[in-house]
Amino acid sequence: MKLRTRSALKAASLAAAGLLLAGCGLSSGSSVPLAVEPGIIQPVPELEGQTITVGSKNFTEQLILGYLGEFALSAAGADVRDLSSIQGSSTARKALTSDQIDVLFDYTGTSWISYNGNNDPIPDARAQFEAVREQDLERNGVAWTAVNYQVDNTYAFAVNQDAAQRLGVQNLSDIQQVVAEHPEDATFCVDTEFASRNDGLPGVEETYGFKTNPGNVKVLTEGAIYQATADGTCTFGEVFTTDGRIPALNLKVLADDKQFFPRYNVGVTLRDEMLKRYPQLTQVFQPISEKLTNEELMNLNAQVDVDGRDPADVARDWMAEKGLIKIPGQG
Repeated sequence: MKLRTRSALKAASLAAAGLLLAGCGLSSGSSVPLAVEPGIIQPVPELEGQTITVGSKNFTEQLILGYLGEFALSAAGADVRDLSSIQGSSTARKALTSDQIDVLFDYTGTSWISYNGNNDPIPDARAQFEAVREQDLERNGVAWTAVNYQVDNTYAFAVNQDAAQRLGVQNLSDIQQVVAEHPEDATFCVDTEFASRNDGLPGVEETYGFKTNPGNVKVLTEGAIYQATADGTCTFGEVFTTDGRIPALNLKVLADDKQFFPRYNVGVTLRDEMLKRYPQLTQVFQPISEKLTNEELMNLNAQVDVDGRDPADVARDWMAEKGLIKIPGQG
């Protein structure tokens, strides 16, 4: 798999400079990596020349979403600063609430469970969002806008086709039987956050009535889990439902038949005072929300993780294809 050159170098330089909220905080960011011109997203006089810093977490989908936001703001006339690839959800949220970034695409489920400490997800997407919106505003001074109910990047477990047929697993409820009758096959690959989050492995175990052998749990980087699952290194691999490596590696996603996982609908988060100062930001981001779907996002993720393209190139090309922006020199 090819390296994501520009983003890989950026992440390395951020880490080397100690900018990932290590004591003294983040820098003001760098300039937007690619130029754009207005399309459907038109200049907004109130945003002309205003400096707005966009952050993102350090995985493929977040990098893409961050660049979508940056290009939208650039087309609207803002002076955009790029502070992508922040390590970890809590670090990215802290960067937002402490004024180090102004815009962060985030997930309703992450806010509900991780930021606000709720244990029980709300299965209905709109009800989940309304609860998140209310709590985030009241507790954290964070506002949500341009929420997309078409995109739900929730957690799931996947297996390769051999394991699916050999063990007869279709749903998460089937894991209990595998643990009881085939303990040698009850192996799991998860990332660090999922291994300990309330909406991760501990919650899945409690809801679905099984207990994993700690020796059968391999903690891997998020990117390595997909290939490890495809290769049979582990039977059950933690995946994100919009990840392009699922179809590329012919993995089977198990149904969450007890609806344990929260809805992870995508929305734009800002400090409340920022959105009140520039309510026009909603009209800048809303066109992205209207055109982005799970299938579209899975394809964009695959272009990076399978084809080796740079996230910034992928994001700009998609926005140009949808008419949201124009690429200079291409009419």
